[in-house]
Amino acid sequence: MSTQFQGVIPPVITPRHADGRVDTASLKNVTKHLLDGGVSGLFVLGSSGEVPYMTNEERDLVVSTIADANAGAVPLIVGANEQTTNRVIEEARKVVDLGADAIVVTSMYYAIGNAEETETHFRSIHAAVDKPIFAYDVPVRTHFKLPTDLLVRLGRDGVIAGVKDSSGDDVSFRQLVLASKDIPNFDIFTGHEIVVDGALLAGAQGVVPGLGNVDPAGYRRLFDATQGGDWTAAATEQDRLADLFDIVYTPNGRVSGGAAGLGAFKTALQIMGIIESNTMSAPMLSLNAEETSAIRTILERNGLV
Repeated sequence: MSTQFQGVIPPVITPRHADGRVDTASLKNVTKHLLDGGVSGLFVLGSSGEVPYMTNEERDLVVSTIADANAGAVPLIVGANEQTTNRVIEEARKVVDLGADAIVVTSMYYAIGNAEETETHFRSIHAAVDKPIFAYDVPVRTHFKLPTDLLVRLGRDGVIAGVKDSSGDDVSFRQLVLASKDIPNFDIFTGHEIVVDGALLAGAQGVVPGLGNVDPAGYRRLFDATQGGDWTAAATEQDRLADLFDIVYTPNGRVSGGAAGLGAFKTALQIMGIIESNTMSAPMLSLNAEETSAIRTILERNGLV
């Protein structure tokens, strides 16, 4: 187990005012909500933060705002989200200057590469940036599944400090955990909100749950139960969180898949009084009054309002 990167590290959402501007006051509220919920770290500029939609200035503003609100309480793991190696290095150096304790890097996207080029990509970033690097396996966005043997090799060589797995491939996830068990301080996180107990039982070090924006304390209870060996309590908490996850299905196809999940998290936080607006980054649509009402019902039955 790592001594630094483990536990519950939610990917922080990015609140916006109704006019589309980043809402820094609400972002500070979200950060406080997460810290009060007992999170172990904060993942900034991830998919749940709507990072592909941000301008460079907005990215800087979000990282600096969260860093200020966090005040060193927990590690900041920040996405260096760019298409190719040199652009990632440039972005990584910038977020490190803004307070990142570690960076998260995907394989190249838009550019068409292979496993060999991907290995060079990660090794080049490691050589250029003096912070731990987490490989972000998210083929739904990159259209490239990071091979298990590549991740293990990079881990053994100290190029990456771990993996944030959002592949949805439970077989490769388990294979990665097994193949890397003997690598010191190599941390594997699942991004899958509703099978966290299973991932932790398999040997993962933690979870990066988008739903953790809404209920960080629930995920903390789940993690603590697993660390204490109370798998019955963990399963009970996971079942409740699986029910809470139903908020992402309330749009019923009216909006895109990305806007449905992230919009549900934002709408829930708006209902809970943590953020001002559920406005999405353009051109994504925000959830409407009917969808908001359905989400409120789910929050009520889970004791969050």
